[in-house]
Amino acid sequence: MPENPTVLITGTTDGIGYETVRLLATGDTTVITHARTREEGEEACRRLVASGVDAGRLQPVVADFADLRQVAEMAAAVAQAFPRLDVLVNNAGVAGTGNRTITKDGHEETFQVNYLAPYLLTRLLEDRLDASPVSRVVNVSSSLHRGGRINWADLNWKRRYNRGAAYAQSKLALTMFTTALTEFRPKVREAVSVHPGIVATGMLQHYSYRGRPVAEGAEVVARLADPGAKVLAGGYYDGRLPAKAAAAAVDPDAVQKLWKVSEKLTLVEQRRG
Repeated sequence: MPENPTVLITGTTDGIGYETVRLLATGDTTVITHARTREEGEEACRRLVASGVDAGRLQPVVADFADLRQVAEMAAAVAQAFPRLDVLVNNAGVAGTGNRTITKDGHEETFQVNYLAPYLLTRLLEDRLDASPVSRVVNVSSSLHRGGRINWADLNWKRRYNRGAAYAQSKLALTMFTTALTEFRPKVREAVSVHPGIVATGMLQHYSYRGRPVAEGAEVVARLADPGAKVLAGGYYDGRLPAKAAAAAVDPDAVQKLWKVSEKLTLVEQRRG
């Protein structure tokens, strides 16, 4: 485990992200806490400090994932402030809207927030991850990815938009991204995806009327995000245990196709400059 490890967690104002920060911001670990707005981030940090977290362990950053320009600006700010990033936890996500919503970037909102934004953030932080002996990405996925499919002909759901299908597609894409990071990107040494369980968060509507306490889901994510923990690189975890991901998530042709599409949709190469 590196000295003074640095972990970036997205979506930390509530739910699993917030509780994961509480579990990891101990000892000499610095946690970069992401929020959609500065006000939400400051409020979350106040609550964390009030709960006993050392304020010196927290480094807030801001970006609305419905705006890829803000994602790129946040990545640049992190890269400037931190020479090394040990673990990146792509946790931020939305349950989706009842009516199809298009972002200012021209993408269906669920697909952008849950997949394209974390894709772009990860790619723009590759060099900082490469500087770490851990170099791990943890993608908070969902068991619902197994019922999803990539709607190649209509990624933005112009026809027959369905909230549940859009959510499942976004989580399948994120799980495929885990495979891509393991297979195609040597700068990221370890990538895992995880279904943290059916937890009482804003995502619960996709699963059930009841969920386990948020702290239980956060414990699962925090264990994988612990720089000192060993993980199954490329693995998909259902709770604490490795499980079998959807066939599409490990299909080399589909994974590579999604990678190339994602590069175009996020303009990642242009944003590097």
